[in-house]
Amino acid sequence: MICAECRGILWSSFQNWESRIPLESPEPCKAEVKGNIPGWLQGTLLRTGPGIFSVGETSYNHWFDGMAIMNSFNIKDGEVIHRSKFLKGDTYQANMAAKRIVISEMGTMAYPDPSKNLIFKAITFLNHTVPDFTDNGANNFIKYGNDYYATSETNYIRKIDPVTLETQEKVDYLKYLPANLVSSHPHYDKEGNAYNIGTSIAEKGKTKYMIFKVPGKTVPVLKNVQVLCTIPCRHLLTPSYYHSFGMTDNYIIFMEQPLKLDIVKMATAYMRGVSWASCVKFCPEENSLIHLIDRRTGKEVETKYQTGTMIVYHHVNAFEDDGHVVFDVIAYNDNSLYDMFYFDKLNDQSGSSNKNYSKPTLLLDVFCLQGAAVGEDLVKHKYTTASAVKEKDGKLLCQAEVLCDGIDLPRINYDFNGKRHRFVYGSIVKESALTQQVGKFDTETKEMVYWNEEDCLPSEPVFIPRPNGESEDDGVVLLSVINGKPGQPDFLLFLDGKTFKEVARAYVKAELCKDMHGFFIPQGQ
Repeated sequence: MICAECRGILWSSFQNWESRIPLESPEPCKAEVKGNIPGWLQGTLLRTGPGIFSVGETSYNHWFDGMAIMNSFNIKDGEVIHRSKFLKGDTYQANMAAKRIVISEMGTMAYPDPSKNLIFKAITFLNHTVPDFTDNGANNFIKYGNDYYATSETNYIRKIDPVTLETQEKVDYLKYLPANLVSSHPHYDKEGNAYNIGTSIAEKGKTKYMIFKVPGKTVPVLKNVQVLCTIPCRHLLTPSYYHSFGMTDNYIIFMEQPLKLDIVKMATAYMRGVSWASCVKFCPEENSLIHLIDRRTGKEVETKYQTGTMIVYHHVNAFEDDGHVVFDVIAYNDNSLYDMFYFDKLNDQSGSSNKNYSKPTLLLDVFCLQGAAVGEDLVKHKYTTASAVKEKDGKLLCQAEVLCDGIDLPRINYDFNGKRHRFVYGSIVKESALTQQVGKFDTETKEMVYWNEEDCLPSEPVFIPRPNGESEDDGVVLLSVINGKPGQPDFLLFLDGKTFKEVARAYVKAELCKDMHGFFIPQGQ
């Protein structure tokens, strides 16, 4: 269980959401560096997450719903320059102009001011029946071409200036492809092309998933987007929720899991006085289907793969090895993780809400690309206990190997994306979804090393490889840290990628918020 003191620190890191708005720090400010930042490390770390949790007399119900605040840490010649700004998109502008929350988020349904007339209320109702989603990109950053975008998982992304953090134009995926929902975790190849997945809801009577490619030199951003593959949903009005996917040199791996969006219930949620999040249902009686798509042809591999019931938010990596596709994911037994971030649970100082916490596991799955007899285990690799057995109906039932537990927000050396990797960096969440430490996991030795500091709350770790490094873990791990020690500032932490020991920290003059994900931009890119 997370200790009461750290829970209090975490709660204060949400910037007293019921009473005040956090301050942005838009002007560049030099941080105080302790230690030695490696000279080769030159670039900017962007981080984003929820920052504003109340407007006027209205408040969000869920931490994920908060309006985004972006942080940048520019690292050059051993110095760090910090700044932060709110993402001032349509959602921010509308809420601030109304002095109340008027744009709905996944866990918070916004209702009009009671003083508004019936016509206004009727328009609001129609807007929620066929939802026009938020542009509050508080989840991650995406690079398309040479541009950077703040994103959540709706059809809207917001271009931002990665230097000044200014909010720029709004981009609607629906103008370029029929995608109502889009993942916030794309993949990139060496040519700078981006690959992503979206869901098309009831378009021409069909609900489907789309794998698409955004060419690296596209201007405007989605003008030349290419749909590589479409996959029909196994249930028309209940598409699977997903947060990420896997990619190897030749294949894309998409898990259609038993966590589903009930489209009919979402269309009537506003009328029924419930949030869209309440329309997400977990179906534990169903297996997870694994779709394997050939990147060259856009065709789905004929063999059908399935694995046990699990909920996956984050893929770690995927690679090919001697006729097999190997991939590892962070898996949960149910969908209770989302509920842990409702503010009534976060504000539970007793920690009793953690009793329902489903601790995640790092799983290694393997499936074979070759034919086999019924009942035969096709996995021949000695480095894993994972299995893939052909059943009578022709499907392959995959059983994963548990590598470790209690880790999420995984990052690797992205130079090894699509290749066999050894090390995984992540947030340690053994006792609670609220992390107090980060770790480096060795998939070969199964050993974990940790970093933590009393009264400190670290973010997701981001690994930056040293140019022409000698090994996979030759680099630096960056994480922002909320410092709960009285009178001491928050800081950006630098850990050695090999030893996982501190090499430097940069104290900033602004308060940092608990955030979601980060994106590192090397100098000159």
